[in-house]
Amino acid sequence: MANLLPLGEHIVVKPKEKINQTSSGILLPEKEERPEEGEVVAVGPGARGHDGSRMPIDGIAVGDTVLFKKYSADEFKLDGERYLVVRESDVIAKVN
Repeated sequence: MANLLPLGEHIVVKPKEKINQTSSGILLPEKEERPEEGEVVAVGPGARGHDGSRMPIDGIAVGDTVLFKKYSADEFKLDGERYLVVRESDVIAKVN
């Protein structure tokens, strides 16, 4: 992701694909729901404050797995890969 730099308070996430399979191995039909979990692949510099100074994104770094609001992400494809862009304020939690 060296050629992609999100602006402001945006974070680029590689969505975690959910495998819909029962414990006995039966594959279930895929639902067209947006993912709510993914790996952070790029982080913007942060939003600007009222005085013009940067407020850096705190506590979220490339490689982190994050949970975010279901319909908050914008989806795009780059080099055939699917990515999501979310705002820092739409990130709910970081998975440890």
